[in-house]
Amino acid sequence: MNNIPAHRLSIVVPMYNEVDNVEPFVTAVHQALDKYPHPWELIIVNDGSRDGTQQALDEQARLRGPHVRPIHLWRNFRQTAAMQAGIDASRGDVIVTLDGDLQNDPIDIPKLVEKLLKEDLDLVAGWRQNRQDGVFLRKIPSKIANRLIRKITQLEFQDLGCSLKAYRASVLKRVSLYGEMHRFIPAWMATVTSPARMSEVAVSHHARTRGESKYGISRTLRVVLDLLAVNFFLRFAGRPGHFFGGVGLGVGLVGGLILSYLAALKIMGENIGGRPLLWLGFFCVLGGLQFLTTGVLAELLIRIYYDRGEIAPYHTSTKPALAEGEAWHQTH
Repeated sequence: MNNIPAHRLSIVVPMYNEVDNVEPFVTAVHQALDKYPHPWELIIVNDGSRDGTQQALDEQARLRGPHVRPIHLWRNFRQTAAMQAGIDASRGDVIVTLDGDLQNDPIDIPKLVEKLLKEDLDLVAGWRQNRQDGVFLRKIPSKIANRLIRKITQLEFQDLGCSLKAYRASVLKRVSLYGEMHRFIPAWMATVTSPARMSEVAVSHHARTRGESKYGISRTLRVVLDLLAVNFFLRFAGRPGHFFGGVGLGVGLVGGLILSYLAALKIMGENIGGRPLLWLGFFCVLGGLQFLTTGVLAELLIRIYYDRGEIAPYHTSTKPALAEGEAWHQTH
């Protein structure tokens, strides 16, 4: 660890109803970074837990010191928003994210950070080669999702669902997260940096021993919907008019051909007033115009909404961070 280039490290961890894991997790992080030669902070985001997680986190912050920084969200905003809250609060040059259920092993943090800084990368993702999860509810859906994500994003990551990742903070903070976008962070980062500046390393993975898993098959649908949004922004973020314009022109062309056909029949003396085809042609033309206008404006407004620095997809009651230099852990 002494060979890692100088930096400040922020560890961001979302937690939801993990009261039994709070103390073991904080202990595991301190043991893993006991001889870490650079300043670090641990930011744990309590995502509206109702089981005593908030009190357990506050107790750990009191016992461990100000470098342990709990952030309490007003309600359960879900993992992506909680992760964004921690990223916004972080002050390090390097940000590491991981789950708080101890399935990710904090001992792998220095390995990811060392690779990130020594190879001058913007992202190093963990790869759970020996994943300790259920086959049908976790492993198989994850393999299908990873294959689908790789095909659409063209990013050759084996395990995009692994929360253990190390980021260059200056690049990560140029990305806004919402929905279920935390699993697509490499794809979002590809819009602001080169995929050549991303890598993947094998990491440890453990079976959950405390608490209940928050993942289920219901997440698959949300992932698919968010993947469509990722695909759109990867391909058309800089030119949304090409997407909506293409759809609008296609639909409008169909409507135009229908109306032209009916116009020819009218000229030949046929009655077209009662034909359903007339209404289809009319609405296709109208729909094409709507795609060219309302759709483009709506998507641009959504993008602007989330990219504004004043707006975040969460609310927090946590007080502002301590002054610079007061909340870092430094090994002496």
